[in-house]
Amino acid sequence: MIEVQDEHANDGEDPSDEDRMSTEPLRPYHIGFGAPDLPAGTTIALLSGDPERSEHIATEVLANGRALSRNRGLDSFVAELPSGRPVVCATSGMGAPSMSIVVNELIQVGISAVIRIGTSGSIQDHVRTGSVVIASAAVADQGAADDIAPPTYPAAADPFLTVALAGAASSLGVDHHVGVMASTDTFFEGQERSSSSANPHLLRRLQGKIDEYAGLGVLNFEMEAATLFKMGGVYGFAAGCVCGVIAQRSEAETPDLAAKVLAVDRAIAVAVAAADAL
Repeated sequence: MIEVQDEHANDGEDPSDEDRMSTEPLRPYHIGFGAPDLPAGTTIALLSGDPERSEHIATEVLANGRALSRNRGLDSFVAELPSGRPVVCATSGMGAPSMSIVVNELIQVGISAVIRIGTSGSIQDHVRTGSVVIASAAVADQGAADDIAPPTYPAAADPFLTVALAGAASSLGVDHHVGVMASTDTFFEGQERSSSSANPHLLRRLQGKIDEYAGLGVLNFEMEAATLFKMGGVYGFAAGCVCGVIAQRSEAETPDLAAKVLAVDRAIAVAVAAADAL
């Protein structure tokens, strides 16, 4: 490589801070790591809202996990899938705005497939707690999605990644459902919670939402998938989502903590197996 000599190269002065910054590898501000920090061939990210789940996947489920960064609660790790392929275990935080920042920066450092591993509440009687839902698409009841693409733009999961997730669930014998999720901006009002909320006064357009969406065949509520899927379509990466069902909304507003561990473990197992098959 040809080196260009600076006119001040021999004046005995160190390069300025500005010069050093211009030659340093890009490390996006929020995730705090860059492409040079990743093993060669790292193209897949497993995305969790909870930093403890991200760390659990990297250090207890997978092999050779280590921290990449711990920044603003958006902790990131790198580990090895069962096949030995490297994978990022990243944290999105709660909700689509935070998730959109993390995913944007993951794409900047070379990630080309993102699998969200989340939790959700079922709005269908046959989708029971402890099972998992794999998204084929999502209703975009969230403003962040509209910043990515118009409201009429389809929030559809990558079809090949969806098939991989469903195939993994079948192979593992995990009770699973494939279909449409509903992604909301708010956990309480947007998912028609009133008795467990500080605000019992739901807007008219939110009253009866569970019954309305159940009648449309929507399987569950969660808070990130629709924006993730629109980002996948616009940015050009594969986006998928598997959620453990931890609440049966026809029966209760609150999560079933006894079922949560099983549901999350199943969602993790499905995501890992699907990622390893890509």
